[in-house]
Amino acid sequence: MMVMMDDKLERSKRLLAPCHYSDSSSPQPPALCITFRAGQSRGGAASGPHWMCMATDKVTPLGSIENPIKFRDQDFKTLLEECLKSGVLFSDPAFPAEQKSIGMPELDPDPKKEIKWQRPKEITENAVFVEGTTGTTDICQGQLGNCWLLAALSCLTVHPTLFVKVVPSDQSLSEPYAGIFHFTFWQYGEWVEVVVDDRLPVREGRLLFSYSHTRNEFWSALVEKAYAKLIGSYGSLKGGNISEGMEDFTGGIARSVQVSSLTPRVLWRSLTGALSRGSLLSCFIQASSYRDIGKVTADGLIKGHAYAITDTDKVTKASGEILLLRLRNPWGFVEYKGPWSDKGKEWDDVDQAEKERIELKTTEDGEFWISAEDFSSLFNIVEFCSVNPETLDEENTPPLPPSTWTISEHEGSWIPGSSAGGSRRYNQTFWKNPQFQLILKEQDQTEEEDEDDEGEDDEEDELEVEMTPEEKKRIEKQKQKAKQCTVLVELLQKNRRQKDKVNFLYIAFHIYRVPPEFKGVCLDRNFFKKNRPVGRSGKYKAQRGVWRKLRLDPGNYIIMASTYRPNQPGEFFVRIFSKTGNTLGTQDFTCSSAFLPVMATPVAPEDQMRVQKTFDEAAGTDDRLNAKELMRLFNSVLDKDYHLPLETCRELIFGEDTQVRSRLSRKQAETLLSSLRSLQSIFFEFDKDSSGTMSPFELNAALEAVGMQCDGKVLHLLSERFASGELHMPFHSFVSCFTRLRKLFALYESETSQEVKDRGINAWLLQFLTL
Repeated sequence: MMVMMDDKLERSKRLLAPCHYSDSSSPQPPALCITFRAGQSRGGAASGPHWMCMATDKVTPLGSIENPIKFRDQDFKTLLEECLKSGVLFSDPAFPAEQKSIGMPELDPDPKKEIKWQRPKEITENAVFVEGTTGTTDICQGQLGNCWLLAALSCLTVHPTLFVKVVPSDQSLSEPYAGIFHFTFWQYGEWVEVVVDDRLPVREGRLLFSYSHTRNEFWSALVEKAYAKLIGSYGSLKGGNISEGMEDFTGGIARSVQVSSLTPRVLWRSLTGALSRGSLLSCFIQASSYRDIGKVTADGLIKGHAYAITDTDKVTKASGEILLLRLRNPWGFVEYKGPWSDKGKEWDDVDQAEKERIELKTTEDGEFWISAEDFSSLFNIVEFCSVNPETLDEENTPPLPPSTWTISEHEGSWIPGSSAGGSRRYNQTFWKNPQFQLILKEQDQTEEEDEDDEGEDDEEDELEVEMTPEEKKRIEKQKQKAKQCTVLVELLQKNRRQKDKVNFLYIAFHIYRVPPEFKGVCLDRNFFKKNRPVGRSGKYKAQRGVWRKLRLDPGNYIIMASTYRPNQPGEFFVRIFSKTGNTLGTQDFTCSSAFLPVMATPVAPEDQMRVQKTFDEAAGTDDRLNAKELMRLFNSVLDKDYHLPLETCRELIFGEDTQVRSRLSRKQAETLLSSLRSLQSIFFEFDKDSSGTMSPFELNAALEAVGMQCDGKVLHLLSERFASGELHMPFHSFVSCFTRLRKLFALYESETSQEVKDRGINAWLLQFLTL
């Protein structure tokens, strides 16, 4: 899909409205090779205009809409009081009135076109924050390619209850005025309050970016500034998908629908219902190439450009009923010129009362009506953003009563060589991707309800009610769905806006059913080679988020989040919605070691003779060898390309029990030499590309071959510690890595502190590997 909706999120890691937590007492199989700490998994009931919480907490959780996180630790009320007390207007040090906040190079050297930063009343004397009521025409796009954001903002104005969450009321440019404003945005599971001053970029007396159609209203320009501060700069807003803005304004779930997948009438009915349930709607025409983006068609529509869908209605003519959609171009001008547009002749046959009822305007304000038939033939994609998972059901199904949804939220990262395993195409590494466990215990419909349904069927049989094959099929399908669990999974990638560029990775997720025999067992490469996913998000897409609503049988599952290609670094956020009381969460895979049998290989006779000869020639009076002497001994046995440096030999010495001496005995030297031969053979075996080095993925397999199993965080730390963060580890680093792990595992086993044991081996390794 070729669409460009014109183009460091900072936040703490806390839960969005945790009014119901997952049942941690339920038995859970280990989520294996996990890259998440327990503190990074968040669970609770979904919060929002239509989500029902299962319990009420008196303490308002941090990160909820009532208690948002203070971006950059700036508290609006405190700053407002300070400014009012001092009589000095607020100047934001965190987003200064400088070129770096613009985030784009100054291209025009003409001094007359220099950018100035002015407050609203310096721009126009009759400046107001909001003039009367907010509406779609309050927002016009300036000299910034962010139609995706402004179209989403236009959609928001249609829903006052959602709008006041983003734009808190009681803000004004009149008394008490201190030049400070605040706005709230959803960011990956949390609501974040952003404070800004009201100095806005101006060129030649006009706002450079977003402005109001009346030119004296400034709320939209200040919302745009606050969002730019949150993302990094104005330039960071160039290009994007409408769904990004809609989700960040509501905390809802966005999805795309192909217009051609529904008939005009069904689409119109679906959009009408979605608007009535508080959903945000937008649309666009796909551009076939980058050259087509921004081109205006003969009908006055712009390709690759975001439009807000702000209303639906219908009018009656002698020829019949006409279904209409109202759209808005965030530019504030350039409108549709076809049938039923502002000045279309079709309106001549419509009663004046009807025109007034639907508020037909003939002014050039970017807003226009279009028939459902023409919309379906001209537009390609509709974007929905639903604040309630219920509204994401199929368009043709009747509205359902409100349900209780449990939400679990997780943060994670794809780390090259560790947890960035790529797609299923890369079967050597796919299994290393971050995994989440999902335990579905309760079907959506209770057994009693099932029995009631069956009783009704029996009664129908007694009355000899005939059913068509289609009706029987429909009833069976409904019964099957009732025995399943409804789950909605969304994967969002984070921090992909860099300066004036958008760099989204191709992402997707897969869901696997975990058979009982694999409970508590690490799901390795063989499992994923032999088992196919039972659900997936679809094709890999280069956009911020992908989601899928599924119905799964009760049981244990693993959710895998991945990029298309391996070794692509990135951060992501996953949220999982589930009906009823199912358990969702992650559990660290516990590192383990059984390396002693591997290292108990008998010493070869030729190695014994070599050791004896070296000791006879070089050992001191204590019959021991130092690091230099051992280096010569070991390198006389190892292949030339795998010789050990002096520092590695010192590490080998301190990995042994030397009784506070930096020298080794004959027996210790023999054992180490045998171990080095084994390690060299393993290194040869797992250096799949014969590069003479080992990638972190190969390191993991090699460590397992010597009996050591490590989770993703430990493997990442090993790579950082022994390969300096590179993706290629030479043999001597592999030896150092193995030596350090072996010593730490042994020390942990000998540890007697219960506190240490309670923290676990993973915490132990992470603590001491950095030393």
